[in-house]
Order: sequence, then C-alpha cells, then structure tokens
Amino acid sequence: MCARPLAPQTAGAPGGLARRTLLAGALGVGAALWPATGALALPASGRATVEVLSCEEWGARPPSESVVVLSTAPERIIVHHTATANVEDYSKQRAFALARAIQNYHMDTQGWIDTGQHFTVSRGAYVTEGRHRSLAELTGGARQVRAAHCVGQNNVAVGIENEGTYTSVEPPARQYEALVALCAQICHQYGLPASEIHGHRDFNQTSCPGDRLYALLPRLRQDVAARLGVELGQHVDHDTGDRWTGPAEYLPSDVLERELARWGRPGPGR
Repeated sequence: MCARPLAPQTAGAPGGLARRTLLAGALGVGAALWPATGALALPASGRATVEVLSCEEWGARPPSESVVVLSTAPERIIVHHTATANVEDYSKQRAFALARAIQNYHMDTQGWIDTGQHFTVSRGAYVTEGRHRSLAELTGGARQVRAAHCVGQNNVAVGIENEGTYTSVEPPARQYEALVALCAQICHQYGLPASEIHGHRDFNQTSCPGDRLYALLPRLRQDVAARLGVELGQHVDHDTGDRWTGPAEYLPSDVLERELARWGRPGPGR
C-alpha cells in the first residue's frame, strides 16, 4: 500500500452495519457460504455472493473523525497486497487480528482517520470491511467512502487489500476465489465493467500488488466477467501521471506481527 491522508470534505456520519452482512441475492439465487475453514464454496455455475464481515464484527475502533461519503459511485477497483508474511493460519481470528492491526497502524502510525482501504481479503478467504461505511455504501450501490489506499484514486476507486506478499508466489486458491467473488459483487453493485480492475502499480510508483498477483489480473478480470455472465470489455490502462515518489508506505511486517501478538493467536480449530 502507498497512500497519503486526505483532508476531509463533506462528511458522512461514521458507522457500520450492526451485524454480519451477507451481500446476497444480487448475483442470483444460490449464494455461497463459507464453512468453518474459511474456504469459499462456489456453486457449479461459478456465481456467488460474498460474506463481508463488518467493522463492528471484527472489533474496529471508531474513526478519529467522520469518514467522508462521496456523492458519486466509484469508477474502478484497485487491487493491493499487504506485503506481509504468507502465513498458513487461515482462521477467522487471524483475519480479525489482521483487520485490527491494519487499522491501528494506519491510525496510530500513518495518522489517518481510519483503515485506508475499503475491504481486506485474508489468506483464509475471509473478507472484512476496512474503512467504516464501506459496506453500507456498497450495499446501497450509489456512493462510496473516500479512502486512503492509492494516491490520486481515493475518490474514484474501491481499494482491496489481500493479505500476503505476492512478489514470487501466487495467493492461495481460496483467497483468489474470495477476491473474484468480492470484485464481482462490487462490479454488480456499482455497475462497473470487469475491465476496470487494476493493480496499485498502475497508478503509483510501487511494486504492489506484487509481480505474481499483478500477473493474475487479466485472469481476474476474465473470471469476474464470467461470474457476472457478461463479455469482458477491453482493458484500458489509466496512467494518471501522479507517481508518488515519497517513501513506500507498505504495512511493515514487524508492525503487523506485533499487533497480531497483542491480540493473541488462535487456538486449535479456531
């Protein structure tokens, strides 16, 4: 991740959904649910909705000030990786600890008002809400929350962080499938074409989301289009010229590990 904080404009009230929210029905009948292992069970048709675990569920802190809800829908999706260890802990507790660690780092070290990205996909395929109100606005399908995940794109793009470092290895299959389902849901809700899925490096001077995950983006666009049952349009590169040349602001692995240790490790079967 590489981003800078933004000054607030018209603010919306902070908040989230009061319970676990399943974005069901929008992509057809037969939503796929996650079993206890965290794997995403896809129906034979390949169409599925995705369960997004709200800020309240994973124990988020309140934002330091009201998040900004923009009056416009996003224009694209930007894919990131957290540049952290490729752990084999696929538990929900790990996903929750990751979400809390990212929020603490972004607020306490970066000085941002809340988590920078809109959503996070853990290696265990759990999807958590990032910045408050992201899930509510996605469900509404008309507006988005201003974020802090990609310089020059925070008003127009949904940011998705994927746990891990994907420079030399690909994401686990379950994580990739969750990413496909989440991107399909976002595209459906906002009327975005699958061709508008990009990597962080398309807009900022960064290696994010890693060479291997970036190389998967053409396949990701194809898989999302197939999930939506539409033809994939031509992908257009968006070089804004706004190349951030400051220090890389990835989530440092040591900071994350300290936060994870603070929140504790999962026990057997959790």
